[in-house]
Amino acid sequence: MAAPVDSPDTGTRTRSGPVLFVAMYHSVGDPTDDPYRITVSPERLDQQLGRLRRRGLRGVSMADLLTARARGEGRDLYGLTFDDGYADFVTEALPVLRRHGCGATLFVLPGRLGGENAWDPLGPRKPLLTADGVRQAAAEGVEIGSHGLTHVDLTKADDVTLRSEVEGSRTVLAELTGTPPAGFCYPYGTVDARAVDAVRDAGYTYGCAIDPGPLGGPHALPRVHIGQNDTPVRLFLKYRLHRLRRRPVEEPR
Repeated sequence: MAAPVDSPDTGTRTRSGPVLFVAMYHSVGDPTDDPYRITVSPERLDQQLGRLRRRGLRGVSMADLLTARARGEGRDLYGLTFDDGYADFVTEALPVLRRHGCGATLFVLPGRLGGENAWDPLGPRKPLLTADGVRQAAAEGVEIGSHGLTHVDLTKADDVTLRSEVEGSRTVLAELTGTPPAGFCYPYGTVDARAVDAVRDAGYTYGCAIDPGPLGGPHALPRVHIGQNDTPVRLFLKYRLHRLRRRPVEEPR
């Protein structure tokens, strides 16, 4: 076991805990026209979540996962995240989540509510949730997090844009849902120290990336992409291999 250290976020004593497994999803629908491989069919999602449940694992929101780990619990939990705030989350993903007793975190773009995924030039246009759709998801118990205002690569943003995407999106979501979001998800998964500092300074409790490298920590948590080609067996293998590849996170003692 690692020696206790002072946590920079809470000032509490911490210790190394088991590696967090966080699954990264996007759209749930028809995956046939999907050059970016971000779409999972409802049937595949059902198979994936069912397989993990049979293994004694349950998907939950990032807030619930981190809270459980802070108490030294939740070894049977993993994070379920959905990026971009596609409208199909409410119609297609939510029923599957309910069926398996899972929670989730939905990272939305408050600057594109009711719009579409214009940042994907090759892919089909997919509608994004409206403000009412985001509120509906929140009412269903889904944690709402920020994905920035408009899906900008923060590592290439100037200072004004960076502040708007990080701080501005948090303000808008707080007004929309009545609760300031605790989590931020870096668009495209790209992250650098400047972006991490901006997210921390804006008041977010955690940040989700993809492979943050040496920046890994509470505000740059790694995640695993899950796609249509991930059969239930392949998904479980990803879960097992992730625990071997990643360093343990630190959790309150």
